[in-house]
Amino acid sequence: MRVGRGLLDAQSARFASIDPMLPAVPEPPDGDVLTAALPDGTRVAGVVHRQVHEPSSMSRLWSATEVWEMTPLLGGAGGRGMDALLRAWRRMMDRAAGAEPDSSCVLTWPSRDAEATKALLDHGMVPLSTIAVRRPANGRDGGPPPTLRIRRATPHDLEAVLQLSLAELHYSSLVGSTIARPEAVALKRRTLRDRLASNGPTWLAERDGIAVALAECAVVASEPGNWTSTRLPHGRWGYVNCLSVLPGARGTGVGQQLMAFAHRELERLGTVGTYLYYNPPNPLSSVFWPRQGYRPLWTVWEVRPAFALR
Repeated sequence: MRVGRGLLDAQSARFASIDPMLPAVPEPPDGDVLTAALPDGTRVAGVVHRQVHEPSSMSRLWSATEVWEMTPLLGGAGGRGMDALLRAWRRMMDRAAGAEPDSSCVLTWPSRDAEATKALLDHGMVPLSTIAVRRPANGRDGGPPPTLRIRRATPHDLEAVLQLSLAELHYSSLVGSTIARPEAVALKRRTLRDRLASNGPTWLAERDGIAVALAECAVVASEPGNWTSTRLPHGRWGYVNCLSVLPGARGTGVGQQLMAFAHRELERLGTVGTYLYYNPPNPLSSVFWPRQGYRPLWTVWEVRPAFALR
């Protein structure tokens, strides 16, 4: 869909006034077009894209199988525009007969837009995930003196890495958007085997020779035309895909020590900052990550199943 430049420019200007770290609004993806009018004649729009994930897809570990995702184009309309567009989306879902129980409506919006937040909550959407960012601490982030051995994970560590990753998956499935599906072990094993074989930035923290924590990371470029540039300023970013601490070691400073090490290593690789997803309902993540210097940039709003949108 191609929309008027004025609508995109107005939304970019509003985003910049809300949070200076937000990138300019790109052209929306292809999909079904929604429009709505406000009482003063202002028009807003959105693009809805439906996707069905195959059983072999990793996406099903943090997503419903059938996903209806909307990209809102509100210009400068704010909360009033979001409310009108969500009403139009609800009418569209009424016409979408046969939505699966394993389905969701999803949209991503700036975390600091309080006006839109109220509209999203009023329509039954829940803030299940947050994209949070952290800038380097200019040498002030040494962390506590290390009491662990931290080393790069290798292909020989696959089973230890897998068990730590599954421990995080299990806990997140209780308190966030993650879903512990029957295929999880095989999907995780395959993905982690490939990551370790490619020597991706993944670290293990050991205590008395036993791996007690995992930091699985990556380096991602935000550059014109790619998906990351729609979420982050341009540059090389460290991505923290998974931090996992064994249950018996939680609350002992293990995660803090491991992330202090990972942040230094990612900065050494030339990154301008790091980002990650965490679940606001998670009572551990929602406290831990702000203490490590992360703050919300985007919030992923969901309602499951899709037909529960109000």
